[in-house]
Amino acid sequence: PLKEAELAVLRKQFEGEGEFVGVQTKFNYAWGLIKSDKRAEQQLDIFKDYPERRRECVYYLALGHYRLGNYAEARQYNEILLGKEPNNLQAQSLRGLIDDKVAREGLLGVAIISGVALVATVVGSALWKGVSRKR
Repeated sequence: PLKEAELAVLRKQFEGEGEFVGVQTKFNYAWGLIKSDKRAEQQLDIFKDYPERRRECVYYLALGHYRLGNYAEARQYNEILLGKEPNNLQAQSLRGLIDDKVAREGLLGVAIISGVALVATVVGSALWKGVSRKR
């Protein structure tokens, strides 16, 4: 994560340029926001379509969505980048991270459902035995 003081420098530069903020300044600030621990800061929309920075912006959009837990969107942006640059090591690495996280969360969901089913079975069995004894 980026330190608050470092992000403050990027924010000051971004705000200081006013309505004539440059592409590099926007990119630097967006990069800093992606590195932030604060979700609200990560969700600021300052990426624009700049052909000269498209590759970097698409990668950081993918990374930002990954960090926000929006894995479908992260995968979508990452696949766009890999479609243009199949040998991009950063994008390949991010693909692995996304796939691992989706698989891990899927397994966690299965474990939770299994646990709930087990508890329901035990409770149902106890209730059934209780009703059977009363007869």
